[in-house]
Amino acid sequence: MPSSAPAPVRPAAVPSAAPAGRRLPRLRPPRSPRRRGPGGGPAPWRSLRHRSMRWWSVANLVSNAGTWMQLTVQNLLVLQITGSAAATGLSLSVQAAPGLLVGMFGGAVVDRWPRKVTAAVSQAALGLVAFTTAALVAFGELNVGILMGLAAVTGLIATVDGPACALLGNDLVPTEDVPSAIAVGSLVHSVGRLAGTALAGVAVAFLGTASAYAANGVSFLFVAAVIPFLRPVQAALRAPSGPRPAPAAGRHRPGSAREGLAFFARRPRLVALAGITGLSAVFGRNYGLTLAVLVTGPLQAGAAAFGTVSTVLAVGGMVGAVLAARLRSPSVRLVGALAAAGGLLQVVAGFSPSLAILLIMVLPMAVVESVSDTAGTTVLQTDPPAHMRGRVLGVWRSASTVWGLMGPPLLGLLMELAGARGTLAAGGLIIAGAVGAGALLHRRRGASAAVVPESAGPLPASAPARPEALSAAA
Repeated sequence: MPSSAPAPVRPAAVPSAAPAGRRLPRLRPPRSPRRRGPGGGPAPWRSLRHRSMRWWSVANLVSNAGTWMQLTVQNLLVLQITGSAAATGLSLSVQAAPGLLVGMFGGAVVDRWPRKVTAAVSQAALGLVAFTTAALVAFGELNVGILMGLAAVTGLIATVDGPACALLGNDLVPTEDVPSAIAVGSLVHSVGRLAGTALAGVAVAFLGTASAYAANGVSFLFVAAVIPFLRPVQAALRAPSGPRPAPAAGRHRPGSAREGLAFFARRPRLVALAGITGLSAVFGRNYGLTLAVLVTGPLQAGAAAFGTVSTVLAVGGMVGAVLAARLRSPSVRLVGALAAAGGLLQVVAGFSPSLAILLIMVLPMAVVESVSDTAGTTVLQTDPPAHMRGRVLGVWRSASTVWGLMGPPLLGLLMELAGARGTLAAGGLIIAGAVGAGALLHRRRGASAAVVPESAGPLPASAPARPEALSAAA
């Protein structure tokens, strides 16, 4: 790793005195070159100019294809072994449970250990689980108990692997290129999903179910093999490895998961981002459920029509990723505005009189959702200081697991009471109304904080600034 010390600067020759009547030329710092797109804005693929980012994108494409190969056959395998749809849902819940229970501790591990080592070890461990599952399936030794155990182990490893890989990808590009890197990752995910789903059918038809798990294991090992050759542009900071000072009374131990939770709770930007994303996830983004009921119910179309809707959603997501890649410094305000716009679009979509009108509305819904996701992920991964980002992502994983498990049952209950149209409309209004109320409250608080009592007078020049005031201004 190159030294972080700045290179010595050779002093320029400066004349001892300027000639009479002439001024010395003013030296200006050189401007850093910026990649521009055809329209003059930031190039959407600017993150790929870094060699390590290109390799990381290829590795992620292979990994995503392998993951979707396994996911495509996993539910069918559970049904084949148990013959129970409830067992299928239980296996998914078992795999998600570690993210809810120990997600914060996984983030603490990421902050304590070097990013590349953590990501490589977690990828290799996931590959071992995939190979073990493939062997058990091939020899007919997989039963319900072992299946649930492997699902729990996979979820546990993912609590470390998720934040480690996300932050490692960000380390490969400068901060201003992080939105581009996240958008490229979104596109890679979409392409990998299409490729993996198609390859799964071919692999199972010719080689059997175990081949999908084996292919996923190979994809994990490929990523683990690429990681040692990556060269981060910005070194990831982590807490010093020497002896730590004892924490003061009432404070959390440095590097602990509780410290990450306390930091998250004290950061208004992160709390607001969690509120916006949580509302959108519960009431606005379960389109696989709400739109499926709308298409097959009130619109009286079939499964093929919902397949068309799903395709338009995928295309809109890709278009949104391209647009989001042009972002440089997204904010929580932008995320909120996009969430409110998506909610209003959802309201209109809920009252679509025909499938054609619904398809017209679905495209901008998917575009707005994709841009909002990229903007929110960028804020989440760049707002905290580098040594806290793993724990912040751990807290986020626990929170996202909660609203991910809560959304489908709640929407199912709402559709029983209000139908698909009423659920889409109510969910969109809840999102837009909550974002609007939050923005109004934030504006009023800012206005009241700006009012200074006349009797107070100006602060003396020698008065030190309060640290909390400086952090609030930042």
